[in-house]
Amino acid sequence: MSEQAKPNGFDIYEVFSQRTPTSSFVHQFSLLAPNHEVAMSMARENFLRRDSVVNIWVVKRDDIYVCPPEEREFLERLDNKAYRETKGYGDLQSKWRAHRERYEAEHSNNQ
Repeated sequence: MSEQAKPNGFDIYEVFSQRTPTSSFVHQFSLLAPNHEVAMSMARENFLRRDSVVNIWVVKRDDIYVCPPEEREFLERLDNKAYRETKGYGDLQSKWRAHRERYEAEHSNNQ
């Protein structure tokens, strides 16, 4: 957005925080500010009096690239790697029971 197109000369900034050095950043809120310095100051004032954090990010919303709907198909998995997921192990007990019953039925018929 150009300087002339900004309403009242303010931009929207998104504020993210990190609680511990190993935790992920989490979106907290949006704010209006004329520049990065004021946005950072406002984020500190509004956020840091509530929670303790180790880091914050203040990012102009216009600088965040959002994947448009027509490009979202490219976010799908390129290959089938379902074997890496553990969902197939959820009902192992019933699978073993079915195999054991089939095995016992086959062997009892042979005797």
